[in-house]
Amino acid sequence: MSGGHGADPRLPWLSRLFGVHPHEAPAVGAGLAMFFLLFTGYFMLRPVRETMGVAGGVDNLQWLFTGTFVATVAVLPLYGWIASKVSRRRIVPWVFGVVVASLAGFAASLMLQPDDVWAGRAFYIWVSVINLLLISLAWSVLADVFASSEARRLFALIAAGASAGGLAGPVLATALVRLLGEGGLLLLSSLFIAASAAAAMWLHRWRDRHPSARAARSGQDDGAPAQRQRPLGGNPFAGATAVFRSPYLAGIALFVLLLATVTTFLYFEQARMVAELFPERARQTQVFGLIDTVVQALAILAQLFITGRVAQKLGVGVLLVAVPLVMALGFLWLALAPVFAVFVVVMVARRAGEYAFVRPGREMLYTVVPAEDKYKAKNFIDTVVYRGGDALSAWVKRALDLLGEHPALAMVIGAGVALAWAGTGFALGRAQRRRES
Repeated sequence: MSGGHGADPRLPWLSRLFGVHPHEAPAVGAGLAMFFLLFTGYFMLRPVRETMGVAGGVDNLQWLFTGTFVATVAVLPLYGWIASKVSRRRIVPWVFGVVVASLAGFAASLMLQPDDVWAGRAFYIWVSVINLLLISLAWSVLADVFASSEARRLFALIAAGASAGGLAGPVLATALVRLLGEGGLLLLSSLFIAASAAAAMWLHRWRDRHPSARAARSGQDDGAPAQRQRPLGGNPFAGATAVFRSPYLAGIALFVLLLATVTTFLYFEQARMVAELFPERARQTQVFGLIDTVVQALAILAQLFITGRVAQKLGVGVLLVAVPLVMALGFLWLALAPVFAVFVVVMVARRAGEYAFVRPGREMLYTVVPAEDKYKAKNFIDTVVYRGGDALSAWVKRALDLLGEHPALAMVIGAGVALAWAGTGFALGRAQRRRES
């Protein structure tokens, strides 16, 4: 491709600082916009969701996690049907359109009955379903558009759009919740999500204009424009069966399961501590928003200046191992000092590290699999496997909490899970390298 990798005198700083080739700049910009808009919309919903979860009773969170898993399993065949029947470029507008309509319905419900506990629980479950679905689908678009060699350079930079949106979303939620109310926040969020879908569709069109940018696709030709115009085919459950047939995909599923377990253990601690220390509902929304703000500010710095360089020089495996090892130490610290200040440090490290290292690294794993697996198997892992891990670990955490004589036991078990998570990440990094070569 002529001029594809040369230095552009108009963008020398961009190419040097971030490793973006001139022809890639528009796609990087569209990817940044897609994630910024999606995460701004989602992180406006997140503080409202957390407040709804606390309002329903911290002791009932395991039921909400179970309800989320059941709802995710129910939604998966519908997503699988859409992914099988429409072309890859049409999956995003279909799925995002359904989500936007549902948020408008919840907004009306919150405006009419703001204190309805059951409506709040339904909203909590639905947001917990759609957040993984939308984010997984956005990453599927990126894995479809960029080759593995491009992903190592660009995924972390593009993911900075997610962190920027994650920074803007809670700031907007904290500032506007008293002015617009929770229903108004939902309507504004739905507008951001709709705009994100438009950016994803533009990425597909960019790819059609630059088919040779995916020449290094390990001999695959599913990136050709004509191929991408056709539906993926198959059946709505093809993603699940692919995971069980492929050791590589099964390894990714195990990695996600362990990630979900670590996340759930820390999430329950967050809900318990915030409920005890901040009983007023609007204050809880502000606290959740403040934590989100700190997390995203740290994540965006790492994504811009660290992650891409680490991936290129040390490989994907390092991205998948570093945070789990830090979490193992964090759990042991919490076992010795179970106070809110320590928890905030560990929680911020976990979430910022996931956004900056684990998520880009995990998504790079999918650049070496066929197109159908990018959309179906990936979605199954990101939704059903993740929420299944949530539900199972939620009940385990609840059972451990009932053992009041041993409050540190859950944290010690969490440290063991984190070490297993690190080992799985190391093995996946090696497997990805073999598939790429």
